[in-house]
Amino acid sequence: MRNAFSNLINIPRKQIGLIELSPDLEIETVTEIFIRINSKGVVLSQADFAMSKIAADTEHSGNELRKAIDYFCHLVVAPDFFKHIVDNDKEFTETDFFQKMQWLKAENEDLYDPDYNDLIRVAFTSQFNRGRLSDLVSLLSGRNFETRTFEAEIAKLSFATLKNGVSNFINETNFKRFLMIIKSAGFISPKLIRSQNALNFAYIIYLKLKELNVNSAAIESYVRRWLVYSILTGRYSGSPESSFDFDIKQISLKPFDEILREREEAELSEAYWSASLPQSLDSSVASSPYFHVFLASQVKAHDKGFLSKDILVSDLISLRGDIHHLFPKEYLKKNGLDRSKYNQIANYVYMQSEINIKIGNKPPKDYLDLIKTQMQENHKQVTGLSTEHDLLDNLKMNCVPTELMAMNVGDYQDFLILRRKLMCLKIRDYYHSL
Repeated sequence: MRNAFSNLINIPRKQIGLIELSPDLEIETVTEIFIRINSKGVVLSQADFAMSKIAADTEHSGNELRKAIDYFCHLVVAPDFFKHIVDNDKEFTETDFFQKMQWLKAENEDLYDPDYNDLIRVAFTSQFNRGRLSDLVSLLSGRNFETRTFEAEIAKLSFATLKNGVSNFINETNFKRFLMIIKSAGFISPKLIRSQNALNFAYIIYLKLKELNVNSAAIESYVRRWLVYSILTGRYSGSPESSFDFDIKQISLKPFDEILREREEAELSEAYWSASLPQSLDSSVASSPYFHVFLASQVKAHDKGFLSKDILVSDLISLRGDIHHLFPKEYLKKNGLDRSKYNQIANYVYMQSEINIKIGNKPPKDYLDLIKTQMQENHKQVTGLSTEHDLLDNLKMNCVPTELMAMNVGDYQDFLILRRKLMCLKIRDYYHSL
């Protein structure tokens, strides 16, 4: 107890470390210094520095802008936070920003829930034609990149430009139309899109092309295609800033259709669809972006679940349906295959659980023979499909080779190769239809 009081009394005598940095240092250098000192604490991002710069500003209503960013990102996840703002921040409720985000109080869509990092990145990139957030901090400080000096007029203009970007981002029409475009590509659930940065740049494209007065129908197609292109190629996986910076500068200099055509010719050639993509589908990861694109293609085509008469793949995804195995998992395990073998993307389908239960652990030949027999006897127990023609249509829309009807465990590897090819063809045709 005595030591505790002694330590408390001695607090005023403790020295606090102070490191004074030159105002001429680049923001990257400041970031690196902070990260090294703060290695035991929470790592800050460039977005954190941008937010602190915005919040600390007193000349250009920076705190109001900071609140707009914070509140929007909070409301998009928790609409009931609206009442908290109304009750506790009367000053902000009188701003234009608040008027523009009121629509969120009744919004429950969760396909795209941006955080402040996403919002700042999209607003900045779409307005400044730059992709590195360190540039934003410099611009908000008034940095002239040519003379390497700091000018008040540049800071003023940068804050005004960023405010415009934030306003465009939170605009109800922009946000909802963007989501409609994403859904029209088949991405109806957040679990189908693992890359938030792919979504971010798709929104950047939407906002940028709208600003450039590109035809609305063309914008829809471009946004869909670029989103799928970026997912398939992993364009924005890992650290995205260099790709963001390169891409937005290209978009600001050349017609978008020309840029897209160049990317497709270089990265989505026939060799990609016939060789590279099949290799990417040789995976056991159900959360694979390639499998998600395949599912999106099924949603867009209004495909039905495997062996379903009426239930769509979109229904199964939206209502938390399950992924099941064409070659039943227990059947393959019983025949000596391990997890990496039976959990293959090419062995996955969305299927109603009740159908999966009736199939049980039978090999494909047996359960498909049973279904055909029940069709002939008009005694449908496994599926509601009525004719063999219906069955063949269902196999086709699920990219299941008809050879499956005669297959057992010895044919499993051949089946995987056949189905991967069919899945790739479907993804290719889907992409070109966007």
